[in-house]
Amino acid sequence: MNTLVVLIGPTAVGKTDTSLAIADFLGCPIISADSRQMYKGMEIGTAMPSKEELSRHRHYFVAQLEPGEYYSAARYEEEVLALLEKEFIHHPTMLMSGGSMMYIDAVCNGIDDIPTVDNVTRAMILEKYEREGLEKLADELRILDPEYYREADIKNPKRVMHALEICYMTGKRYSSFRKQQKKERPFRIIKIGLQREREELYERINKRVEMMIGQGLVEEVRKFAHLKHHNSLNTVGYKEIFRYLDGEWTLPFAIEKIKQNTRIYSRKQMTWYRKDEDVTWFHPDDIGNIIKHIESKISNT
Repeated sequence: MNTLVVLIGPTAVGKTDTSLAIADFLGCPIISADSRQMYKGMEIGTAMPSKEELSRHRHYFVAQLEPGEYYSAARYEEEVLALLEKEFIHHPTMLMSGGSMMYIDAVCNGIDDIPTVDNVTRAMILEKYEREGLEKLADELRILDPEYYREADIKNPKRVMHALEICYMTGKRYSSFRKQQKKERPFRIIKIGLQREREELYERINKRVEMMIGQGLVEEVRKFAHLKHHNSLNTVGYKEIFRYLDGEWTLPFAIEKIKQNTRIYSRKQMTWYRKDEDVTWFHPDDIGNIIKHIESKISNT
């Protein structure tokens, strides 16, 4: 039976090394499930695998989009399913690895059939966001779709803007399109989760941020200053450096905010992952038992 191994875990936990070890065992390509590593030129801030790591196995969905280009979980679902159909012919077991929760959920469970937003509506909502700010847009969402407003992360511009795009384009509430029914997949899914003690993970996060600064994160972000309002650049590591470049923050303060916001994001990731009872958890160093677990699952067809 065709199988998709899904490797998840919070940022900086060690997914890259583990994914390479699993791919070595399976002899398959790696499907990245990181919504920011898809963009070209953002190698440092997204902790993209190195050229050497990328050369060990073919990686899909890495550095394929131009910064500022629109992408969605729905498109990711469609493209990954099409890719799997082709790859399963040669690799009956495939590996998907990443930390973008919505993208992983889209492939494993499906995403609602929400209408595709036209370019005119998207540009109009983006212009409103840039002119009026997130708070005004959230207030508008509360009026147009109070049901979704109550459950949405209204601090997330992407979520708020997308909901408003659907409301404007269709004249219906965004929540009316969200049935959240799990879709059946024609392949088996094995979910592996990586976890570390909080103090250990936080130390890795802090060290990673310092390493990014040393590698040239500030200069990498500077290249995209003209695109900073795009959703692809509205991400931890970039938005803090933008504020430094705009003169709002000192660099040391921006660096500490990157560390803090990354730690907060890691907690959000773990809260999301913990809801999934199908995940089997391991420490990243326990690669031997991870491989044994995958092997036993595959053999029990």
